[in-house]
Amino acid sequence: MENPVYDKTHPQIAPKRDVPSRALTYFVLLTFAITWGIAGGYILFPQQAAAMFGEIEGAHPLYFIATWGPGIAGVILVLTYGGLGGLRAFLSRLFLWRCGAQWWFLIIVGFPLIFMAGSLIKGGPLMAPIPPEGVGMVFALMAIMLFLGPVEEFGWRGVAQPLLQRHIAPFWAGAIIGLVWGIWHLPAFYLAGVVHSDWDFMPFFVGCVTMGILVTPIFNASRGSLLLPVLFHWQLIIPFWPDAQPWDTWILVAVAAVVVWLKRETMFTRKGSVTEVIPRSE
Repeated sequence: MENPVYDKTHPQIAPKRDVPSRALTYFVLLTFAITWGIAGGYILFPQQAAAMFGEIEGAHPLYFIATWGPGIAGVILVLTYGGLGGLRAFLSRLFLWRCGAQWWFLIIVGFPLIFMAGSLIKGGPLMAPIPPEGVGMVFALMAIMLFLGPVEEFGWRGVAQPLLQRHIAPFWAGAIIGLVWGIWHLPAFYLAGVVHSDWDFMPFFVGCVTMGILVTPIFNASRGSLLLPVLFHWQLIIPFWPDAQPWDTWILVAVAAVVVWLKRETMFTRKGSVTEVIPRSE
């Protein structure tokens, strides 16, 4: 059953409710509570946390849960306001794939070229070094990565982006999400055993804001697809691509500036913006 809302005035089944705008506050609070709660415990009480749950690292279950914080928060809100029927409709956005070929090109070809160019500028290789375990290990890690960071998009683009675009232009919605996304990552830079602890925060933060803006026209062009933002996010963490920091960030800033200029008519107005979290049935 689709968890309908019954309208007493008109004795027919009303459409599923969408997530209200006020839920954006709940989304942010839940997201930070999940991720910062786990990371904060390991940062503030490292010995006690390690003794109770084990040392945290990339394969630790709590690391997955912390990373999935935005996605978990998004799904909780969809279930709260739309029930199981609403969740099914929400997940149907994973099957939205139609958009301009230029966006698919950017995701599939553009990102690898950007990482390679950034690596070459800093004197690095075209591809990341293959570990002693062989290329099979890289493919296995790549598969794991698909179910790690990209799950965040169920919250950032699944819930937060449509709610913000009800009130502000897409450019600002993407920038705000990118800003929050960067701040949300902050504990990872103080958490031993995870990759972020070896990175510089400011280039990463600028990259988050840039990515939040750059994924926005793709999101709206695909009519609220979850698939394309998931693939977008996945390309950022595929282990085949070389470490190109900070040059990849600066190249991406330039690419985002060009995209915003070319799409300025839709980026700075709400015309054509996706504002539904739970899509209506056709």
